Amino acid sequence: MLALVTGTGRSGTTLVQETLSRHPATGFISGIDDKLPRLNLRGRHNGRLYRLGGQRPAGMRALAEGALFQRGRMRVAPSEGYQLFDRHVMSGFSTPCRDLLAEDMTPHLRPRVVDFFEHRKGAQGCDVMVQHLTGWPRVGFLREAVPDLKVVNVVRDGRAVASSWLQMGWWDGWKGPDKWIYGPLPADLQQEWVDHRRSFPVLAALAWKMLMAAYEDARALTPADQWLDVRYEDFLLDPVATCKQMLEFLGLDWSPEFQAGFERQQITSGRSQAYREELTPKQLADVEDVLAEPLARWGYSL
Repeated sequence: MLALVTGTGRSGTTLVQETLSRHPATGFISGIDDKLPRLNLRGRHNGRLYRLGGQRPAGMRALAEGALFQRGRMRVAPSEGYQLFDRHVMSGFSTPCRDLLAEDMTPHLRPRVVDFFEHRKGAQGCDVMVQHLTGWPRVGFLREAVPDLKVVNVVRDGRAVASSWLQMGWWDGWKGPDKWIYGPLPADLQQEWVDHRRSFPVLAALAWKMLMAAYEDARALTPADQWLDVRYEDFLLDPVATCKQMLEFLGLDWSPEFQAGFERQQITSGRSQAYREELTPKQLADVEDVLAEPLARWGYSL
């Protein structure tokens, strides 16, 4: 089975992906695989090495020091794998100017997508290959090659996402929507940006709004038993219940091995409301003005 952990970016997908990858029946693309795309590594030992993280295996100094698992390093941990995708599936998979849809699949690309995942699943000997993607959903495109794809869509409060994006080095909204990676804003969202004096916090909020609309479109075209929405805030509030829900959705049990890995995973809720301090009252009011409807639809109060 192929499972997709996806979301808009800065929505908690990394934590969810890393937690699910603690399960011994899962496989994934690692940071090492992605940093060496020319080698087209299949990640045979990804799961075994990653699930050693937090332990101190005798005679393995690098593992004991955690060097293979520290953020910021080329580490054996789940990766979105965009360099691999761009090189071995299709150039531009990582940065499409709009969502990739079913009609974008071609007879040339279909076997490349299937082989990309099947070869890694076979090499890793896993039951569920868990892939992490952010930004545009790309669900329709992938389902055209893998019809039984299961989707875990991680949703986070758009105010928190917008505030976080503004702090990221890769955020290119400063160039404006004519030059950023998401392609042009729809006319109605462009007008909202102009009406709010081309505010950058508002632009980040509109990007979340645009991407979330794409996720809702993708969900509408996906069988209900193949799509699961998970609010990041609910995951932080009750990670055990949320993980049980996700594991059941993927046909996995809460095994003793997963319990051991789950206990090593760091899950804290300390910054879920940080955007209230990171944005000025005026900026927050403007962001809430453009996000009122989608926030309410996803259960977030103003």
